[in-house]
Amino acid sequence: MSTSVATTQDAKNVEELVRSHLPLVGHLVREMLSRLPAHVSREDLVSAGMAALATAAQSFDPERGTPFGGFATARIRGALLDELRGLDWASRSVRSRARRLDTATQQLTATLGRTPTEAELAESLGVAVSEIKAVGEDVQRAVVLSLQGFAAGTAEDLVPERAAGPEDVLVHREKVGYLHHAIEALPDRLRQVIEGYFFAERQMTDIAAELGVTESRVSQLRAEALVLLKDGLNTYLDPELVESPDRPGGCVARRREAYYAQIAARGDLRSRLALTDLQGMPLAKSA
Repeated sequence: MSTSVATTQDAKNVEELVRSHLPLVGHLVREMLSRLPAHVSREDLVSAGMAALATAAQSFDPERGTPFGGFATARIRGALLDELRGLDWASRSVRSRARRLDTATQQLTATLGRTPTEAELAESLGVAVSEIKAVGEDVQRAVVLSLQGFAAGTAEDLVPERAAGPEDVLVHREKVGYLHHAIEALPDRLRQVIEGYFFAERQMTDIAAELGVTESRVSQLRAEALVLLKDGLNTYLDPELVESPDRPGGCVARRREAYYAQIAARGDLRSRLALTDLQGMPLAKSA
């Protein structure tokens, strides 16, 4: 094979990896945004995640035996954290000085029986009064950002991560399987809304046009579907969280019970686990 043909083939492989794993970026961004303040830009995170996915595809070596899904997930999460670090206004030194100032303030308050002056704090810390004022101004900026939604701390504090053990992965895989079956069991219109909005990331206006309803109706259908999904999953994963219906013998309660039964009928533990790989990443559906 000539160099030009090989290069073309490599480019096609990279493009296929990126194309087939595009939903992974959306999934990781949504997962991260659920733990972040509302003003964090989704578009910025998606852009960073897409760039990381492309880079991962270019540097991926299948001969190492690592599945691309897990390889790309680590790269994308790292890129998202880097993006969040860029939003973290305060350097580590500023935060460190703010903590020292807070500790000194508490100690002097306990000793003096009153709030210490800036001069007393400066003398206690061995710094100039102007530095105490500067730290105070930085703290005030932190308060403003906190009111906008950011908690104090670094990006890593905002998005804590821990290594998942085998049991955690197994439980996660079972939950993903139940979610797939719960979505499949939804009434047609509700399923179309959920798949279109969350998986295909389509605009509500487009979904509304396809269904022949208003955008507000699509919003209502989405809310109805999410309630059904939540109760359907909790029925099998955490029954204590399922609220008792107002009218246990009513038609609404009977429809819900029928929906819950359909979820169970979709498969068993083996078929649910078969929807993800050993790392818990969703497997592509066969055509």
